[in-house]
Amino acid sequence: MPRDTRRAGCGELLALTAVPGSVLRVRIADGQVETLVQDAGPAPDGIVVEAGVVYWTTMGTPTHDPAKGSGAAQDFSRRNGGVHAVRLDGSGRRDVVEPGAVTTGNQLASDGAGFLYWGEREGCRVSRVRTDGSGLSDLVVNPAGDISQECVGVAVDPVRGHLYWTQKGPAKGGGGRIFRAGIELLAGESPERRSDIELLWTSLPEPIDLHLDGDWLYWTDRGAPPAGNTLNRARVPAAGAPGGTPQILASGLAETIGLAIDADADTAYVSDLGGHIRAVPLPGGPADGRGERDIVSRPHPLTGIVGIS
Repeated sequence: MPRDTRRAGCGELLALTAVPGSVLRVRIADGQVETLVQDAGPAPDGIVVEAGVVYWTTMGTPTHDPAKGSGAAQDFSRRNGGVHAVRLDGSGRRDVVEPGAVTTGNQLASDGAGFLYWGEREGCRVSRVRTDGSGLSDLVVNPAGDISQECVGVAVDPVRGHLYWTQKGPAKGGGGRIFRAGIELLAGESPERRSDIELLWTSLPEPIDLHLDGDWLYWTDRGAPPAGNTLNRARVPAAGAPGGTPQILASGLAETIGLAIDADADTAYVSDLGGHIRAVPLPGGPADGRGERDIVSRPHPLTGIVGIS
């Protein structure tokens, strides 16, 4: 049954503009936008906030191959991505992982205990580092050069000790997958050879960013309609069980990427390369009459988003 009380949710969102690279501060109530970081580096993609500090990834500067056509001309396989930080007041900017130590930094997640986790698309891996920049290590490493092995979205469940990630597959290809494994490697195993990896969902249009909220896993999908360009959710499956049929919460998005779930306000926020941030009411939340709506519409593509109080 719907809950009849509304708790205070986040009042603002931080959103990344891919081109030009910047960090925006968005007021949810009226869509007012301010720039927190003017030059956030080349192609920012994932963002989290921890203890008053904003962390974000950059994919790096691509090379161009005009022979591949306009849609595929950008090649991010060169190793020049990074992880960066700044305080919420705009001070203290620093590199957590210097550019060049990461191939392509995609979605960023935090375990709330001092570690940051991210997917590397062209790097075909999931990695982590402490917020002070120490302890850089890989958790999952797939064979390079195979588009089906590219990792993008990440979510962490420190209570159960699980790591989730997406492998989006070819663009609009219907070969997307979502996996789960332990956060820590089993004794004697390596990131390249893990026996604890579970394939939870397969044949998805093109899953991108993840968000874990209790027993629900949410994700954006930028694949082909009708199942693509959507916001989805499904129950987290039990150990050894496959994921159930996803529930589509919103559709008709414009190459959706970023995702933030505000459970206190019963609302999901999704961003897309069309420059929109959309608010999507969650099932079971109290009806406020507003329904699904755009918070902002920008002239530049938006990637990662995160909510702040």
